[in-house]
Amino acid sequence: MNYQETLQYLYNHLPMFSRVGAIAYKKDIHNTIALCERLNNPQNNFKSIHIAGTNGKGSTSHMLAAILQTEGYKVGLYTSPHIKDFGERIKINGKMIDEQFVIDFTEKTKNICNDIKPSFFELTVAMAFEYFSKEQVDIAVIETGLGGRLDSTNVIHPILSLITNIGLDHTQLLGNTFEEIAFEKAGIIKSNTPCIIGETLPSTLPVFEKKASEMNAPLLIANDYYECIKWEKDQQHLFCFLLNKKLNQTEKFSIDLTGNYQIKNLIPVLTACTLLNEKGIEIKNSAIQYALSNSKKITGLRGRWDVISVDPAVIYDVAHNKDGISSVLKQLNQEYPTSHYHFVIGFVKDKDINSVLECLPQTATYYFTNAHIERALSCKDLKQMAADKQLIGESFEDVNNAIKEAKRNAAQKDVIIVLGSFFVLSEIEDF
Repeated sequence: MNYQETLQYLYNHLPMFSRVGAIAYKKDIHNTIALCERLNNPQNNFKSIHIAGTNGKGSTSHMLAAILQTEGYKVGLYTSPHIKDFGERIKINGKMIDEQFVIDFTEKTKNICNDIKPSFFELTVAMAFEYFSKEQVDIAVIETGLGGRLDSTNVIHPILSLITNIGLDHTQLLGNTFEEIAFEKAGIIKSNTPCIIGETLPSTLPVFEKKASEMNAPLLIANDYYECIKWEKDQQHLFCFLLNKKLNQTEKFSIDLTGNYQIKNLIPVLTACTLLNEKGIEIKNSAIQYALSNSKKITGLRGRWDVISVDPAVIYDVAHNKDGISSVLKQLNQEYPTSHYHFVIGFVKDKDINSVLECLPQTATYYFTNAHIERALSCKDLKQMAADKQLIGESFEDVNNAIKEAKRNAAQKDVIIVLGSFFVLSEIEDF
């Protein structure tokens, strides 16, 4: 098989959560353990950092990988899902996984897959570990796919764990309360391994403290280390002025990820750098500064408040749950307070769509669309659900047609924003 044939084999022969949803979710990690054992446990051959959270874990992973790479380390990065290319999931120093390795690994593991019957995610996790081991990375940043405790990535023994925040997402699998979801995310806390918490809630902090105590793991609250004093921005960068509480001095950082919500991600990233330095993994301030200013170029991260054009402004963002979309709406109101908004939105069926729709403005114009995957909510069903919330617009089977219509309707000072799903953004032709 060539590369494209191999990808089609992986997509079509293995249950894939991003396409079919909960039926692909395995509520244990036995398959991953079995896969890794058959591969001689490649995950034990490199240092790793494990990152979980409801929102921000992708941005956090990419920023941290960019910093480590800039410092001179050979850095593996595993994230999901991808937007355009499967190779986005598995990178070393910003370069996507070698296509021949994907072909060879898939062929090599066919018999193993017949025995174990893994999901797509389980196999790609094992693929990442094997690739990072073969390429002898110095350290790998590993993002969980879903939850933490039962996530396939949770077979690693990292030098550091990081949980960005807790929100209500994937409630049908992780629980309906903040405490239940925090319990699942806290499952990445390992014995005698420090864990950083990016944001806490009164209901989630005791969950993290209990798990950390059980595992004899140091628990670090990022806001005890840094606090945002003020921020400014231009079209290319977000400038953050943070109080370093340990040094009692203000430090300025420039980030090329211009979503205001990135401030929340920056604080645990910097806390992680402090801790890594203490553990003997040297990271100079100059590396931090350069990497944060160039993280998109270094890692290839996309879909986080990407301003594609101006007059009218066109923005792409992968926000897909209430907390994520609320952050986007807050930034829209701050930066474009008098503009008319055109929302091109599409979701998957298993999201709490009603709670998202309730926070969207009734004064905007809507273009309801869907990705072409089994898990997608049809644009016609979304249009009806939105109408019940007094959100009015038309439905489009293809996101590109929806964007074209929005551009036809938008005045020069309007804003067009596309959000709701990684999978909707993946089908945009010019992205």
